[in-house]
Amino acid sequence: MDYREKSEIRDGMRIDWDMPIPMEDGIVLRCDVYRPVADGKYPVIMTYGPYGKWLHFEDLYTDQWRRMCADQPDVPTGSTNKYQNWEVVDPEKWVPDGYVCIRVDSRGAGRSPGVIDIWSLREAQDLAQCVDWAGVQPWSNGKVGLNGISYYAENQWQAAALQPKHLAAICTWEGAADFYRDMAHHGGIFCRGFVQDWSRAQVYTVQNGRGTRGFKSRMNGDWVSGPETLTEEELGRNRRDFYEDCLSRKLDTDEYWQSRMPDWNKVKVPLLSTANWGGQGLHPRGNFEGFVRAASDNKWLEVHGIEHWTHFYTNYGVDLQKRFFGHFLKGEDTGWGKQPKVQLQVRHPGEKFVERHESEWPLARTQWTKFYIEPGGMTMSQSPQTKAGAVTYAGLSDGVTFLTGPLEADTEITGPIAAKLWVSSATEDADLFLVVRVFTPDLKEVTFQGALDAHTPIAQGWLRCSHRKLDKKLTLPYRPYHTHDEEQKLKPGEVYEVDVEVWPTCIAVPKGHRIALSVRGKDYVFPGEPGAGVETLGKVWTGCGPFLHDDPRDRPPSVFGGDVMLHTGPDRQAYLLLPVIPTK
Repeated sequence: MDYREKSEIRDGMRIDWDMPIPMEDGIVLRCDVYRPVADGKYPVIMTYGPYGKWLHFEDLYTDQWRRMCADQPDVPTGSTNKYQNWEVVDPEKWVPDGYVCIRVDSRGAGRSPGVIDIWSLREAQDLAQCVDWAGVQPWSNGKVGLNGISYYAENQWQAAALQPKHLAAICTWEGAADFYRDMAHHGGIFCRGFVQDWSRAQVYTVQNGRGTRGFKSRMNGDWVSGPETLTEEELGRNRRDFYEDCLSRKLDTDEYWQSRMPDWNKVKVPLLSTANWGGQGLHPRGNFEGFVRAASDNKWLEVHGIEHWTHFYTNYGVDLQKRFFGHFLKGEDTGWGKQPKVQLQVRHPGEKFVERHESEWPLARTQWTKFYIEPGGMTMSQSPQTKAGAVTYAGLSDGVTFLTGPLEADTEITGPIAAKLWVSSATEDADLFLVVRVFTPDLKEVTFQGALDAHTPIAQGWLRCSHRKLDKKLTLPYRPYHTHDEEQKLKPGEVYEVDVEVWPTCIAVPKGHRIALSVRGKDYVFPGEPGAGVETLGKVWTGCGPFLHDDPRDRPPSVFGGDVMLHTGPDRQAYLLLPVIPTK
């Protein structure tokens, strides 16, 4: 095989291309090592993933790169940007500070041979072995940190639970943790849009063996997915079908999901978990759950807005990362000892963010406030229901919306959200799509640039009613936790009590604005024009980004198209539980 295995000095760094890392089962993974020119022992920042270590950021994610550089000029400043790569650190901003940066192509992707099995235990074991390989290299000080976005954050939770000897700290920048609940089956509803479209567009396009039919690297002129060029049949044999794997495994008890789930009791390494308020449908739930549930004695939470990748590269994000890793990998006094446990960028309408420091999550001073729905006037208020009521909508429709009156004072909502509903269906099941929304006094909807979609609503939650069974040990009043271990079909016309988890959010709602709850039978759609929001790989989004639950194999109209009725009354109090934050 024509692997580079070449070392050269470029742009003030020594770069070791295509270095081999042998795995215990005989597969040899390939990595690039960016390190200081001077001999010495340095801490390591590592990533392991499927996006192709030689593929320049701009060559597949062109719009994202150019928009980020235009909007955030601090990102390209101070670097030649020759080595920028999707969702991992820029070595030109880390190597001069005395770090070694290692990018490993995961099994079956980029330059690494093998079979792609996305987020598998095998991948987590590979990453743990890579960590311990890096910890004993002659240029290493024995301390390895993991730092990256999305895929490169999600597998950190998994690897940390395996406790590799040389893992010293992790920074999970927007990283889901529970692949069933966070990604593939929201509330039990299959998320085809992400599972199928993402894997095809962003993983299989850089599969190892695409060779001369794939990308040529602007970093070194070689083939991103080489050195071999395989036939389509050979490529097909070298990857699991992520879509079929996820779709066919309806319950969380399947070994497929259980083997991918990190054991929170074993995640003991120092961690910085950074979430995005607008990441509904993939990452933030994992960041919050990981922060709360990990056994680590040294853990911090940071939450921000705007696009999924941007702040990782801004001076704001890089400063946060370097203070964290300088403390734990170098033993330097970076001021991290004074870092608040929770750092929030509190959202205000108009994409305004105000930094605030807290001591815990959820916030201890939260006033958990019930807003009861009233089907008679389609309203929502803090007054419990005094008489029976009901409203019906078609199971695959836009559903119904309950609206508060104008708020009498500025009101901050920050934290997890829950809803209790009483539901009957004309069929044996029903899918509930809950959207928490905010409207201006003239009833224009307030949305945000989300992690992906330019018109992301305030918060979302989902539940398939046959998955309503709660885990009594893990359920909290403000965060229902469903077992997803059996289907409990509905009897048509019978009323069932259901609790819906709505993912955490943050919004300072001005006086005079209104809060709304939509209960839908399908994904949210922004009511205005799509606008010039972020697109990925040619997709135009309409409010939910790629996180669409539109697979007829999972949602046959014969089951999910029947009428759904929401019931209320003195003995069926239906409400939205909001985390209202009083002023400090």
